[in-house]
Amino acid sequence: MKVIHYKDIPAKHIDNDSARGVAARLAVGSEDGAKNFVLRVFELAPGGFTPRHTHDWEHELFVHSGQGEVLGEGTWHPVRPGSAVFVPAGQEHQVRNAGGDPLVFVCLIPAGPPEL
Repeated sequence: MKVIHYKDIPAKHIDNDSARGVAARLAVGSEDGAKNFVLRVFELAPGGFTPRHTHDWEHELFVHSGQGEVLGEGTWHPVRPGSAVFVPAGQEHQVRNAGGDPLVFVCLIPAGPPEL
């Protein structure tokens, strides 16, 4: 078993043309013995965003804190604490912070693709 607070996990910081103000943390992955899923925690700074992209696997998001928007099917959908999001495989998507505080969300993906 592994129990850890997400803030105790070293963050990979991403800040470039396609993603801005992103702190990505691998909470549970293959090194922990997880064979089916990968659990990641993302923090987007105010004004931050993930890259707009697609991939061959589904994933699920759960918003922990902050205010944001998720792009899906060409439309921006507002999210707030407690929002759950399902992104089907092959669908273009992006997450952006729409508030003044960090947007913190959990992202679950299947094992196999890059973990971070």
